[in-house]
Amino acid sequence: MMKMAAVNNDETLVDRVKARYGRIAKRNPTRKAETDAPSSGGSCCGPSCCSEDELITKSDQLGYSPQELESVPQGADLGLGCGAPLTALKLQPGETVLDLGAGGGLDAFIASPLVGEQGRVVGVDMTTEMIERARRNASEGGYANVEFRQGRLESLPLGDAEIDAITSNCVVNLVPDKQAVFREAFRVLKPGGRIALSDILLDAPLPEAIEKSINAFVGCISGATPRERYFEIVKEAGFTDIEILNDTPILEKLGGDLPADARELLDETGVDLREIKGAVRSVTFRAHKPE
Repeated sequence: MMKMAAVNNDETLVDRVKARYGRIAKRNPTRKAETDAPSSGGSCCGPSCCSEDELITKSDQLGYSPQELESVPQGADLGLGCGAPLTALKLQPGETVLDLGAGGGLDAFIASPLVGEQGRVVGVDMTTEMIERARRNASEGGYANVEFRQGRLESLPLGDAEIDAITSNCVVNLVPDKQAVFREAFRVLKPGGRIALSDILLDAPLPEAIEKSINAFVGCISGATPRERYFEIVKEAGFTDIEILNDTPILEKLGGDLPADARELLDETGVDLREIKGAVRSVTFRAHKPE
């Protein structure tokens, strides 16, 4: 069995997340339609955790339409999501939308034509390499109404009541202080604004070996919060009208063909996949800030 990297403290986790997603940002994934390589299902964020050398677009399996994926710069879709929450925002021309953990800019670029020339899209990401990639994609694609800012989700580089709508895709689970994330999201939203997020939640406790693994954290597993507590945090931040739009068991999709990172994690921890089957969920939800 491999030696397990244990969770030490919040900043250690943040540094490891930065390192992993910084490496991913430097890769050059190929559109699924342009490769003969088979897809293993799932996403690179979440328990399927495709290898950083196997970044083939999987967003079409998560709910993005072929038209959406073809409309964005090729380097924008890094296959890092666990859902497709943007559609649930029902964006309108002239609105300002925020993408938490923007990565290569996939959701930001899809949102761009929806809000139009009078609207604005802001993507925030803490990883320098991701911001550089997203800005390069925006420049090459001519997205005049899209900008990317480097910052932590626990302390957003935005003013109060500046945003109409917020999206995020499989990112909040990577932040140790989730209360701060939702407090900040609530702060920057205008009264009556809404959020639509996809994230990894737990319906059962994880084995201790996985719970304490840094590799499981950066792979979007051990940082996941139990469902009941997660939505308590959302409500405590002030959000109302919470709607569950999609609720999918992640590991059931994997079958026997585990991607490299998932196999490595199971080898590292000695955990049988059956021990966590059904516990890890991809949940997409929508909520509002009261008027």
